[in-house]
Amino acid sequence: MTRPAPLDRLSVARAVEAALAEDLGRAGDVTSAATIPADAQARVAIVARTPGRLAGLQLAEAAFASIEPAIRFVAERSDGDRLEPGSVVARIEGPARAVLTGERTALNFLGHLSGVATLTAVFADKIAHTGAKICDTRKTTPGLRVFEKYAVRCGGGQNHRFGLDDAILIKDNHIAVAGGVEAALRAAKAQIGHLVKIEIEVDTLDQLDRVISEGADAVLLDNMDPATLREAVRRVAGRMTTEASGTVSLETVAAIAEAGVDLISVGRITHSAPTLDLGLDVALV
Repeated sequence: MTRPAPLDRLSVARAVEAALAEDLGRAGDVTSAATIPADAQARVAIVARTPGRLAGLQLAEAAFASIEPAIRFVAERSDGDRLEPGSVVARIEGPARAVLTGERTALNFLGHLSGVATLTAVFADKIAHTGAKICDTRKTTPGLRVFEKYAVRCGGGQNHRFGLDDAILIKDNHIAVAGGVEAALRAAKAQIGHLVKIEIEVDTLDQLDRVISEGADAVLLDNMDPATLREAVRRVAGRMTTEASGTVSLETVAAIAEAGVDLISVGRITHSAPTLDLGLDVALV
């Protein structure tokens, strides 16, 4: 798997600042301040409790560094790595109060994003014998989209559009209001520049035939069974990217991929991924 490029530092800094402000509130970590001596030092390790795929190290490191720049964060693994129970993800050393203050924010980011990467990897492994790729959707946590989509890449998936502004995706409601497949495609082509791609959703082969006649960059084949998907791929004959979507599960994804589509979009890899169980093992020094 090709490892994704690092996250933008400004995006990381903004997200961590907001998360720490939410957690620290007006008075800061009153528990650590009340119970931990000011000069106490701590060595800790972030350890995987369950198997999975890692994502979010930059955010975890930034959470500790934002509390106390003197904290030393040493990553033992890289984003995208497979983890087993007991895998040491990172070792952290520094002022104990600051380490304990940053712990939850760091683990929240790391556990959530690793969960997204893990579920993505499970789906990707199911279709590894085909040419299809798993991709995400816009069904993301508000404010965390850039990180969740990064986690999808860590899990071996691909990204769909990041927002409403970077590609045209004509869905069924657009088609209904615009007056049909042809009308929607013609209106879109009249409005956009030559670098903007157009994808359109269809749920019948008749609609697909009309899309093929009009032309588009990609077609989203919605809620079609594998036999219908195979026929759709045959009709497209490589003229457009084909994407399957709708009620995709771990039980159905292989059959969908074997129909020959290029992409399979799965909303649950971001909106329903369980958090990966990661813990912080502490040894005061």
